[in-house]
Formats: sequence, C-alpha cells, structure tokens
Amino acid sequence: MKQHSPIVSLRNVGIYYKRNRGIFGEPFWALKDVSFDLYQGETLGVIGRNGVGKSTLLRLLAGIIKPNQGTYINRGFQASLLSLQLGFTYYLTGRENAFLSGMLMGLHKRDIQARMDNIIEFSGLRKFIDQPIATYSSGMIARLGFSVAFQVNPDILLIDEILSVGDAEFSQKSAQAMQERMRSNKTVVFVSHNAVLIHQLCHRAVWIEEGKSMAEGETMAVLNEYHRFLGLI
Repeated sequence: MKQHSPIVSLRNVGIYYKRNRGIFGEPFWALKDVSFDLYQGETLGVIGRNGVGKSTLLRLLAGIIKPNQGTYINRGFQASLLSLQLGFTYYLTGRENAFLSGMLMGLHKRDIQARMDNIIEFSGLRKFIDQPIATYSSGMIARLGFSVAFQVNPDILLIDEILSVGDAEFSQKSAQAMQERMRSNKTVVFVSHNAVLIHQLCHRAVWIEEGKSMAEGETMAVLNEYHRFLGLI
C-alpha cells in the first residue's frame, strides 16, 4: 500500500489552546509531539484513549487549524472531515438543509441536486423530506445528516468514529456503507478508540497518548503496543 512518497507528513507537531482569556492564560497542549506519514490509497487508523488529542489532529488535517510547533506538509490533497448535520437549521426543510449542509462541506449546488434522489433514498425520509426538520426525531435528523455527508468525496476523508448513527436499522446500514468506502481505494484517516474497528478497517495505524505519537506502522503491531500499555496483554 505504501507509495514512494507520502501525501501528508507530520514531524514533531504540537498544537496548544489558551486555557483562560488574557495574556496570562496558560496554554493547554492538545498535541505535543506527533509524527507520521499518510500514503495515497490507504486507510490509516489513529488509536488512543479519549482526550489524547485525536479530534485536534483531525482539525489539523482538515486545514481548520495550524500547528504551533513542528512541521505539517500536505502535498496538494484536499482533506475533508465527515461532519454530520453541518449547518442544519431547524426551520428549514430536510431538502433545504441537505442543500445548505452539502454546500458548507464543499459540494456545488448542482451536484447536490444530482444526488438528491440518492440522499432521500438512503435516508429513508421520502415523505418527510419537504417538512421542517424541527418536526423530525433525533434519529431522522441523524439519518439525513449522514446521507448528506456521505456524498462528499474529497481526496482524503477524515472520520471521527461516526460509523453508526440513528436507529438500529440505519446504524447498521450507515456503518456498512462507510466501511465499504474505507475498504475501497480511497485515502482515509479513521480516528477511534475501538481497536476492533481499527484492526478490521485500517492498513496501518498510529497510536497517540497524551498528545504524543507513541507508535506508527502495521496495524496489529501498533495495536499490540497500545494493548500492552493498557495492560490488556
């Protein structure tokens, strides 16, 4: 799966946030020292416990924030975070929200129009699509959000452990659809603390602990190091 040169590289990357307002606010380092490469066509898993900086890493890869230290190189590839319900407005209809959310994720209006039948069909909201989403249940909103987000097809797809949404039936459907995309020839970064999913879906993995990359490489080898750290093996 490796190519001769990576499409994204991180070397000793650190990112901090100010804890308090004012010039004397103490910085909180969400990422302290993260290094790894991403190659075209692979699914890279990012494993780690809650609160170790995984979501901050995705925001960096999506171009939302920049590092405060270290080197981050993206060699011209568009990365997009799979965002559910981005821009949803409750007084607008499901169809109107599909247009708004899709455009906020970078789709053209004509592309959303061309895919609207697929969005409606996948979400199962046929007779409700022109009703305000204020009338939807939380499960219906989740189904619409996933169905719109799934239309986005960037060079690098960033996923923050949202393989299942909505009710039980749609949860299975959405998880299967996303796993099929991840097993295709797409370049994917999948963040999770679920070692089983990382093992099933990822070609390689990176383990992050307290803002530092502890291991990078073949998925099972990285997971074994992670499990030894947790005392599971």
